[in-house]
Amino acid sequence: MKIIETRAAPNPRRVRIFLAEKGMTVEFQELDLMKGDLKTPEFSALNPLQRVPVLMLDNGSAISETVAICRYFDELQPEPALFGRGALGKAEVEMWQRRVELSLLGPIAHAFRHLHPAMAKLEVPQVPAWGEANKPRVLEMLGILDTHLAETRFIAGDDYSIADITGLVALDFMKPARIQRPEGLANLDRWYGEVSSRPSAKA
Repeated sequence: MKIIETRAAPNPRRVRIFLAEKGMTVEFQELDLMKGDLKTPEFSALNPLQRVPVLMLDNGSAISETVAICRYFDELQPEPALFGRGALGKAEVEMWQRRVELSLLGPIAHAFRHLHPAMAKLEVPQVPAWGEANKPRVLEMLGILDTHLAETRFIAGDDYSIADITGLVALDFMKPARIQRPEGLANLDRWYGEVSSRPSAKA
């Protein structure tokens, strides 16, 4: 079993943090997306969307999509319960995980892919107007999270979850995307300080 990744990309980092929280060790294989390694016929056969990470199982199965990979490992080792506990807890984690992924990490990625010069050869065509249009969406979601975090320790409640992993990676991805985090978001800053100081954040 191994995970194919580009280490600098945000989604493989989400998987690495998840595994670190679980205390699980998996072999990694590095591909360089900037050199076109994800465009090869060999990799495209594993994931036709040409994205990392991809989990390769010993039986030859290939699992792509970050959360799907995390769910696979969660089934192998349920503790700690990073997808929540009980019907309500699991639903709340799923709700916030999707909100953070679709309304924060997604817009940051769009801004990066459509505005960063290094992505010009990979994001064809780059649409700068679309990249700029996503920046206000990022700021809006940060405000929503700040308000929400006034009432809860972590994004989906009192326990650390995959929603926090996605949120941490999203905020860190703002730097290469060249989006400045606004000042005055005290609750978000408190949360970020806590989750970024966990040992898993360095995975």
